Amino acid sequence: MHYNGRVTTPHKVLLALLVIALAGAAGAGLYVKAWLDRPLLVAADTKVVLAAGQSFSSFARQLEADGVLSNATLWSVLARLDGSARRVQAGEYWLRTGDRAGDLLDRLLAGEVVRYEVKLIEGWTLAQALAALSAHPDLDHELAGADESTVLGVLGLPEGHGEGLFFPDTYHFERGTSDADILRRAYRKLEAELAAAWQSRDSGLPYDSAYDALIVASLIEKETGRDSDRASIAQVFVSRLHRGMRLQTDPSVIYGVGPMFDGNLTRRHLRTDTPYNTYTRKGLPPTPIALVGRKSLAAAMHPAPGEFLYFVSRGDGSSHFSVSLEEHQAAVRRYQLQ
Repeated sequence: MHYNGRVTTPHKVLLALLVIALAGAAGAGLYVKAWLDRPLLVAADTKVVLAAGQSFSSFARQLEADGVLSNATLWSVLARLDGSARRVQAGEYWLRTGDRAGDLLDRLLAGEVVRYEVKLIEGWTLAQALAALSAHPDLDHELAGADESTVLGVLGLPEGHGEGLFFPDTYHFERGTSDADILRRAYRKLEAELAAAWQSRDSGLPYDSAYDALIVASLIEKETGRDSDRASIAQVFVSRLHRGMRLQTDPSVIYGVGPMFDGNLTRRHLRTDTPYNTYTRKGLPPTPIALVGRKSLAAAMHPAPGEFLYFVSRGDGSSHFSVSLEEHQAAVRRYQLQ
């Protein structure tokens, strides 16, 4: 075969095949681009789960079966070609209206899983915290039936009375987290917060241990929500402990009454002896009475200076502090009896 300036028949065939291949590739490229730019079929924001151990192609087929994705095979091939299929992270993800396949893939690669939160509130009892965890719809539930006396054992922690041993905070978590997981985190955080506060405590405090300080902090937590009063309330408790006086703090009495308390503290309650009745017993109650926050811990470790021995609520959230019984009785008449 000799070239004479004209394309011979075999060359024409090869050229035609090349043109067809290029045209096909261009068409395929346009199709892929159009497909990638097309929003997924999502009527409202929803969540999808890439399970641990699930392959990307299986996940893509799952979306196709749910009517979200129109071409699972194409998405799987594209993700394999650029290595994305091997780098996606398991978890629960948001799929939002207007998202394209690439938007979801970016989340899978970044591990931007759905995050939930649960709040444990300062001053709550452990029973209230357990109820809040039990009611949370996005937690797995392992603690059914646990209470103050059994929860530590259920969590695999040293057994004892669990009141006050969990730090109140906002805890964020992912799908598959249990109420037990949250409480273990809260326990570890309380340990760390208490250790740091105890390390920096003032000298001369009437506490035999960090646990004693935690008990006092729980009394402060229940006595006031006003930050400016915490250190003065701590000073009253410390002064009374130094003098061997009864603490006479109502929240501890109420804790001792338990679930039967109807919101009305009576003289009968104050006279009925329980381990938590600080009117009938000297010293500290046997355990904390609530979840303790950082501010009450700090107040227990650093009481305000002074000689106050009494305080009474003014009815507006603040407290009046007194040195003498006579002054205190006058304050009671002024703020309470009226």
